[in-house]
Amino acid sequence: MHKVQQRTDLAMEARELAVGVRAGDIDGVKYEEDEIQGVKYQKLTVENENGQKTIGKPIGTYYTAEIASVLRRESETFNDTVSVLASLLKDLLDKPKDDGCTLVVGLGNRDITPDNIGPRCAESVLVTRHLKKHAPQDFLFLSPVAVISPGVMGSSGIESADYIKWVCDNLKPDRVVIVDALAARSLDRLCRTVQMTDTGITPGSGVGNSRSAINSQTLGVPVVAVGVPTVVDIRSLLADMGNAETSGKALESNDMIVTPRNIDSEVVCASRVVAYAINLALHDGLSVEDIDMLVG
Repeated sequence: MHKVQQRTDLAMEARELAVGVRAGDIDGVKYEEDEIQGVKYQKLTVENENGQKTIGKPIGTYYTAEIASVLRRESETFNDTVSVLASLLKDLLDKPKDDGCTLVVGLGNRDITPDNIGPRCAESVLVTRHLKKHAPQDFLFLSPVAVISPGVMGSSGIESADYIKWVCDNLKPDRVVIVDALAARSLDRLCRTVQMTDTGITPGSGVGNSRSAINSQTLGVPVVAVGVPTVVDIRSLLADMGNAETSGKALESNDMIVTPRNIDSEVVCASRVVAYAINLALHDGLSVEDIDMLVG
C-alpha cells in the first residue's frame, strides 16, 4: 500500500499534520492565535531550516484569517473582516519608496471557477499607476498600483513566473502582491480562510501540478502571496477521514479534486473580500465606502 501524502497549500494545516506525528511544539516553528474585531487568525512563523523541513513550507511568516462570517452574510462583518485582513497584509508588505509602484497579480484560469480567485480579485483592485504618473497632484490620496492577470500556460504558452518576471524587469515595481486559489486538506476551510505570506507562491503545488516558484528570489523584489483555498485533493480528504484503503486506490487512479457545489457564489464573495483588503492595505486613508465608489 502506498503511503498517502496529504496535500495542502496552507501552512497552518501543514503544521497540524506535523504536530499529529510529533506531539508538542515544533523546533523552528512559532505558532500564535489571536482575534481582532471578531476576526480570528493564526500567525505561523517558520524560523529556520528545521522548521522548513518539518512542515515543508519555506522560511517566513504566514497569516491565516477566517472569513466565514462574511459568507454567512452576518451584519457589519464585511468592513471589519477586510480591515483586519488589510492590517495583516500591511504587516507583511515592505514599505515602498516614495511613489514606488506595487504590482498586483491575479493568478489562475478565469474559465475554471475554483481557479478564478486571482483573475476575479484583480478586477476589483484599484489600478492607479497611470493616474499617479500623469496627474499626481489630483491623486495624492492614492498609491501607484498596476494589475495583471497572466492566465495559465495551457492557454497562453507562457509560464506565469516568466510573464511576471518580464513585467517586473520592465515596470520595476517596489513590491509584488500575488493572489491565487489554494488547495486545503479540510473541507471546512474552503472559501472560509485567507492565507497571506511573505514567502511567495508555487502555483499548483497543492494539487500536484507545481509550476515555477514566484518569490523574492525569482523576481528580485519582495513578494507577498494571498490565497483562498477552493479545492481539496480527494486523496487528502480520504486520508483525513481515515479510509487508508480507498485513499490508496485513489492514489493509483486519476487525480480528482473536491470543491463546494456553491463554489460560484463563494468565489465571488471571497474574491471581493481579498480585493478590498488589498485596496485598503495599499492606499492609506481609504475606507470601504470609498472603494465601493471607486470600484463600482
